[in-house]
Amino acid sequence: MPAETVSPAPAARTVLEVENLSLSFRNADGLLPIVTDVSFAIAEGEAVALVGESGCGKSITASAIMGIAPDNAEIGGTITLNGKVISNLSPRERRKLCGRHMGFIFQEPMTALHPTLSIGRQMTDTLKHNLGLGHAEATNRAAELLDRVGIPRARDILKGYVHELSGGMRQRVMIALAISCGPSLIIADEPTTALDVTIQAQVLDLLEDMRRELNLAMLFITHDLEVVGDFCEKAVVMYAGDVVERGFSADIVRGPAHPYARGLIDAVPAHDDGRTRLTPILGTVPPVGQWPEGCRFAPRCTRADAKCRTRPSLERHGLTEARCWHPLEGRP
Repeated sequence: MPAETVSPAPAARTVLEVENLSLSFRNADGLLPIVTDVSFAIAEGEAVALVGESGCGKSITASAIMGIAPDNAEIGGTITLNGKVISNLSPRERRKLCGRHMGFIFQEPMTALHPTLSIGRQMTDTLKHNLGLGHAEATNRAAELLDRVGIPRARDILKGYVHELSGGMRQRVMIALAISCGPSLIIADEPTTALDVTIQAQVLDLLEDMRRELNLAMLFITHDLEVVGDFCEKAVVMYAGDVVERGFSADIVRGPAHPYARGLIDAVPAHDDGRTRLTPILGTVPPVGQWPEGCRFAPRCTRADAKCRTRPSLERHGLTEARCWHPLEGRP
């Protein structure tokens, strides 16, 4: 008898595709470039990280996707959500997608949640607006969501206010709000930065559980490549508004091609009782408008030479793509 053939598993559906995204701010002198030529895609059930120091363009990239960039922003490129191009929508039309199609988890819930409205009011208003639920149904749904993210006494918490909750509990409320209306995409902007290490681990585990259970696409913004290696399938490393390395996160963590990615990894404390000396990246990210010609990382890079005065393209080097004239040979 002929051997039975097994059909390959269907490819996961692409939820978000960002192609050649650029963003500039209009000012008295014209246009000030903030982000240039950012491209990546996220499939359902997949987590992709935007990684880099503060000021590298991660959060403003997420704002451009969500349609909440400042009014003086000029955005180019194409953003596609669930097969529909949304980059040609007005900011108001784009914001209508928030909640029902895109959920956002902010870095600091104390500034994202309203201080004078109860947790229940904020959750039920969101559910009523996006899903058209009645008050009783929205209240029941809100309690179920809080219970789902591991918050005890959900009915009591709905009556409370954000200042009455611990940092970890606030972030769980943010996660419940983000998933409340059944979005296909979640954007998490440094959701564990303000938490202690133990609570960070709990929140990351919760995000992982929600992603797997609901088959969510997730854009995870962070400066910590160690978290990326454990939590995200793919990573996009940004520096000064540029994508400098892109690929599977495990490949970048084990053997980065770009010196900046290598520097981010070397700056992570090792779990060896302090025996390994940290290697910081010298210097700081240049301010917007003061980017050097050519490679933007060159002033901080020990491998830079005259060739780096010309901007390199993003090309394949080993297992990843990197924007570098002198890529590293991947090493653990």
